[in-house]
Amino acid sequence: MPAPIRLDKNGFKTVGSAEPFGAPYQKIKKYIIARIEAGEWMPETRIPSENHIANTFGVSRGTANRALRELTSEGYLVSLQGIGRFVAKTKQHSPLLEVKPISQEIAERGETHSAKVHLLAQESATSELAMTLGLNVASPVYRSIIVHSANGRPVQLADRYVNPLFAPDYLDQDFTLITPSEYLFQLGPLTEVEHIIEAVSPDSRTQKLLEISATELCLLIHRRTWSNAIVVTK
Repeated sequence: MPAPIRLDKNGFKTVGSAEPFGAPYQKIKKYIIARIEAGEWMPETRIPSENHIANTFGVSRGTANRALRELTSEGYLVSLQGIGRFVAKTKQHSPLLEVKPISQEIAERGETHSAKVHLLAQESATSELAMTLGLNVASPVYRSIIVHSANGRPVQLADRYVNPLFAPDYLDQDFTLITPSEYLFQLGPLTEVEHIIEAVSPDSRTQKLLEISATELCLLIHRRTWSNAIVVTK
């Protein structure tokens, strides 16, 4: 007869239960998702710490961290640097077809989109960037920094690296007339997207470009897109 399952005050199974759930990090993910979907952990609820989760499940901090990182990238959680992780207001992971240009999102709200280009240039890929985009170190890579506004109010700072193999004419575009996303959609279908979302305090550059104070939190979205086997953007 299987050992009974007992939950601690945070809804976690205590160590020693014999129920098989596959890899330990998957077991952690399933329990957290279950708490969220059951409404036991409401949006903006701070979840137990990485240490607490590791101790409760009898796993290493690395295993607990993997579960939390994956849940954050999948949109169940939001990470606030230096504070902890919280249940996301809405699940932030979106199917690829729901990835819209910012101009379309603004128009759907009945507002007028505008953009200011702060950088549009070629750079050399660092080792980390080269690995991310599938390029050789020091290969050319295109970068744009654009502030998008709704009715004249800055709402998004887009700092994007683009693979020249997919968009060789990227630097020749006027991104006050078309957004980078709209342009890239014209070149070929995006077949995969990766999102990592966290809440952060804006640095001084972001404060200036978005015209916000240091106390206003921002959603930072790390996004990588593919078109078939080619990494398009980071």
